[in-house]
Amino acid sequence: MMKSNASKMTFTKSALALSAATLILVGCGKGDNKSAAVPADGVEVKIGHVAPLTGPIAHLGKDNENGARLALEEINKAGLTIDGKKVVLTLVPEDDAEDPKTATQVAQKLVDAKVVGVVGHLNSGTSIPASKIYSDAGITQISPSATNPDYTKQGFKTTYRLVATDAQQGPALGNYVANTLKAKTVAIIDDSTQYGKGLADEFEKTVKAAGLKVVTREASNNKATDFKAILTKIKGSKPDVIMYGGMDATGGPLTKQATELGIKAKIVGGDGMCTEKLAELAGDAVVNVTCSEAGKALSKMAQGADFQKRYKERFNSDVQIYAPFTYDAVYVLVDAMKRANSTDPAKILVVMPETKMNGLVGNIAFDNKGDMKEGVITLYDFKDKKKSVLDVINM
Repeated sequence: MMKSNASKMTFTKSALALSAATLILVGCGKGDNKSAAVPADGVEVKIGHVAPLTGPIAHLGKDNENGARLALEEINKAGLTIDGKKVVLTLVPEDDAEDPKTATQVAQKLVDAKVVGVVGHLNSGTSIPASKIYSDAGITQISPSATNPDYTKQGFKTTYRLVATDAQQGPALGNYVANTLKAKTVAIIDDSTQYGKGLADEFEKTVKAAGLKVVTREASNNKATDFKAILTKIKGSKPDVIMYGGMDATGGPLTKQATELGIKAKIVGGDGMCTEKLAELAGDAVVNVTCSEAGKALSKMAQGADFQKRYKERFNSDVQIYAPFTYDAVYVLVDAMKRANSTDPAKILVVMPETKMNGLVGNIAFDNKGDMKEGVITLYDFKDKKKSVLDVINM
């Protein structure tokens, strides 16, 4: 499934049946967590993962963690040898609660735990402040979902991401509004986070350049659930479209309340609200939403159906959004270890720029900032309260 210049990371059924005497999967006493016993002649290698595991978007954080855990368990079952030593990977999960200050604290905690790399964080607003901690420590950070362009504009050699940026996602949404919806006026709301505001800014620049009128720009926060005051104000200006920069936990109530107030405007938003959870929170009003993901749709991934099946069997839930990207991020780190023939973070970091893999999410290679060379934006609407692909845009 995964290919690199140095090795093929495809695991056969026979490899997955590695002797239990060598690797024994044992429960570690925390829900669905599993860790592999370290053989006497082996070495434990820690990979960090950070996402909000508490709070309104904990379901997205757990989805990301599950993707990373699934990859790690597969690799441990297949067996991994680096520099002649048997390696057992251990996932070290941390909760940043979608809070920038907490993000830096758990980042330092992972550095102190001597992880060889970090998959995370989920949000741009946590990935960016944490990135300096990892940079100072010389530890590779691969975010599976942080889309704010500033994340990789800081000049750090440690920052990578597996998704397109808001400099691509915002214009994709804006062009859809201008060219497909033929809108003339838009209202914009953001949740005041680095992600939400950044995405809204990029969208606003695009629609203004296309000649659309922005009738109002409003700001809320990432904990809000009552949007009636903002929406009542917007209703008076009768926009063709309302763009929301934020997550599903807030985008759902916003969408539902807009319909309750009789607002006819189409609602568009980015990857943060582009989940099945949005339909649960918005109810029947979700039919009025078009949203984007900063990556390829699971249904469009060559191995997407197989991944969904394995994910469902392991965690008894469906993929939310970015689990395939955290899954690939673990494989990217392991591919770098294999090419470096080392688990030393400094040596891993040296070979990261030359990454070339055929991953679950597509071709994985990075530019000189750590961004994906082949960015993809997927547009969705909702049919029967399920996401349905409208268009796939290669950037």
